[in-house]
Amino acid sequence: MKKVRLKKKVKYALILIFICLVLIIATVITYRINIGKVSNNDELVEFEVKEGESLSSLSKALKEKNLIKSEFFYKLYLKLNNSSDLQVGIYSLSENMKVEEIVNILEGGTVSSKNVVTITFKEGINMRQFISLITEKTDITEEEILSTLKDNSYLDELINNYWFLSDEIKNPEIYYSLEGYLFPDTYEFQRKSTIKEIFTIMLDHTSNKLEGYKNDLENSGYTIHQIMTLASIIELEAANSDDRSGVAGVFYNRLTSGWSLGSDVTTYYAIKVDMSERDLYQEELNQYNAYNTRCIEMAGKLPVGPICLPSIESIEAALYPTSHDYYYFVADKNKKTYFSKTSAEHINIVNQLQRENLWYEY
Repeated sequence: MKKVRLKKKVKYALILIFICLVLIIATVITYRINIGKVSNNDELVEFEVKEGESLSSLSKALKEKNLIKSEFFYKLYLKLNNSSDLQVGIYSLSENMKVEEIVNILEGGTVSSKNVVTITFKEGINMRQFISLITEKTDITEEEILSTLKDNSYLDELINNYWFLSDEIKNPEIYYSLEGYLFPDTYEFQRKSTIKEIFTIMLDHTSNKLEGYKNDLENSGYTIHQIMTLASIIELEAANSDDRSGVAGVFYNRLTSGWSLGSDVTTYYAIKVDMSERDLYQEELNQYNAYNTRCIEMAGKLPVGPICLPSIESIEAALYPTSHDYYYFVADKNKKTYFSKTSAEHINIVNQLQRENLWYEY
């Protein structure tokens, strides 16, 4: 009798083990199925991850977009695999991606390339050209940009947030309030970024670039706005010069002597015409404008604001000018710069450069 009972117990144990194995296998298969791809549809759809969201909190949104089969098994996968934080952005996902692939994309911040735009803002471009680049590469309109640049409440926020901005950018004679303060470089933006988000990214970059010069900027004897304004003139006037600090010295000499800066680039900016378009007319040179340093009324004065995006080299030149007694300069096509004290000397140098085929033409 004892042997019969023992055989029955072994039989029941084997059956129980078998049932457990079946359940384990079934559970594993069910888990694998539910973390697998929803379908073979490889069409990419946009999926946005916002600030403050977690991988776990995205389960409902992923299910609604039919990107996962089960919220429960998605969350189980996260627990079993110790998944880390995700990256904010817009992603391209599809129904034929497994949960593992989706989580890897979200963790790695592999943002959809079609939703990211790369824009290079070169040194010396002005706000009109900046606006053209933004509207070409994003969904932002020119009207949005211009209205934002004129929004005094928004400008007050920026002035409070950035040490290098002051009420001077709100001068009503300024064409574009942030002209000169958006550091020229290559940036990546979300295609759906707002213009304020773009401005924040660029102003943060400007802040980082200027941080090392903060003390000198605040104690130069000129306002930061004036330094940035002069730097923007140097950027355009000395872009083809091998001595930007020497050019800065010329402008400072003119300012302290009550001379006009006599900079054609400020006149072009004043009439909103690019230098490559045409020559200036005499009436344009003489006409008063808060930017035009060729007119008599602007003698001894800087323009009301910057006229382009200056490079760090031009900002350094404005901060650390060469001390000399020159009032004129010209650079040849090889970027060699010639300085002179009088108009007659300057004209002689220009004539000589033209004769020697060294005269630089835009």
